[in-house]
Amino acid sequence: MADAVGAVASDTASFEALKRVKAAEAEWDGRLAAARAQRAAVLERLRAETDAAVKAAQAEAEQERVAAVQRARADAERAASVLEAEGAAAAQAAASGVGKRSADRKDAILAAVLGAFASE
Repeated sequence: MADAVGAVASDTASFEALKRVKAAEAEWDGRLAAARAQRAAVLERLRAETDAAVKAAQAEAEQERVAAVQRARADAERAASVLEAEGAAAAQAAASGVGKRSADRKDAILAAVLGAFASE
């Protein structure tokens, strides 16, 4: 009978140890699940922040591109206006013939040809 009592006590101790092991496993399973859930939440938050940062950078780059295109367009229009004005002035001068005919430059031609004789 002593063996039966010892076996029952041993079985009870083993059963209690098994309960503690199962409780520890359950506790660690819960901790792991919580850590996984926390990691997933952190990753999702970081993904959202990254997406927002990328979208903000793209929007800023697009604004800078638009501003650069507008500046380049304005510069080109100013340069075209200057060229157009210079061309119009040159066309007007060519059409009127001012300074191109030899009669208009008679004094300069005579001074160049006669040079030293002009003072005598």
